Amino acid sequence: MKPLISPSLMCMDFLDMRNQLEILNKRSDMYHFDIMDGHYVPNITLSPDLAKVIAPACGLPLDFHLMVTDPGMFIEPCADAVASMTQRGIISYYSPHAETINGCAFRIFDRIKAAGFRTGVVINPETPLCMVEAYLHRVDKITFMSVDPGFAGQPFIPEVLDKIRQAKRLKQEDPQKYRFIIEIDGSCNRRTYQTLADAGVEALIVGTSGLFGNDPDLEKAYNIMLKDLRQVAGFDFD
Repeated sequence: MKPLISPSLMCMDFLDMRNQLEILNKRSDMYHFDIMDGHYVPNITLSPDLAKVIAPACGLPLDFHLMVTDPGMFIEPCADAVASMTQRGIISYYSPHAETINGCAFRIFDRIKAAGFRTGVVINPETPLCMVEAYLHRVDKITFMSVDPGFAGQPFIPEVLDKIRQAKRLKQEDPQKYRFIIEIDGSCNRRTYQTLADAGVEALIVGTSGLFGNDPDLEKAYNIMLKDLRQVAGFDFD
């Protein structure tokens, strides 16, 4: 089984976005779209306004990763940003961090669904899986952070692997109840592909080290990534 590929848009060449989106539309499965507020994490990246600008050129779902203190305030702006995509039948994801929805998770998920999104939740490296077990049956995707949130280029945190295995066991024990995609965010590259595959990861968020830094030519960079995935982890993309 091959993993889903989700290029991180904050790592792409912003001066060449239309061309890069045309290349990625043909080869990937979704786009990872980081929104940071400078408060939950000390960085500011992409915004719903940028999502609205690129939406006409996107042929794949956007996966909004909300590294923000109040993810509820971004639901409607993000839904508006991808409205043209939703009308084309491209359904995007909305993925807040577990800590930011504690105490209101079920209401937030209801709002996310009502806005036309698939639901996701993001787990920090030190956050136990039990924190989200009460509502895992309601999420379409769970994203495990293998780096601290907020910055690209950090080293892989191996302690995340046990939680990934736990999530995989939940799916195997009750596949009717748990249907979430197991995704990894952070340091997905040649050095970690095999470890992630063995743990049960089903979707890879690829950034600078896994994709965009492979070659200035994105077509070549993508081919290098696929070659690494075949050689290191035995995935078949043919």
